[in-house]
Amino acid sequence: MVEKDEDADPWLGADKFHHILMCFSITLLFYFLASLTSHPLLRRHAISIASLVSLLAGAAKEAADHLRFFRSSGASFKDAIADVIGVFIASLALSLFRSKTSPSRPLPQGISLL
Repeated sequence: MVEKDEDADPWLGADKFHHILMCFSITLLFYFLASLTSHPLLRRHAISIASLVSLLAGAAKEAADHLRFFRSSGASFKDAIADVIGVFIASLALSLFRSKTSPSRPLPQGISLL
């Protein structure tokens, strides 16, 4: 019986790729929206905000699957892991992009007592 469940929801199926791609895309979209705002707090935490929004979207999709709002086999732990992987990849890429494009800050100067 475990084998049937494994066949119905494979780790390397197209569905998992779609979950990774969607959460990756949602993270990028909300990062760019948060980074365009005039509020410095939102811009400073744009990656975290985008990641949270994407994870909430993935959780909402799994809840809808569980409640049978879509024609699917129900909620899947593997789908949730794929969502997290998509958010992780996007967050890592954005962090690297941000560190490469942000202007380097000068080191703080010490106070001379002489």
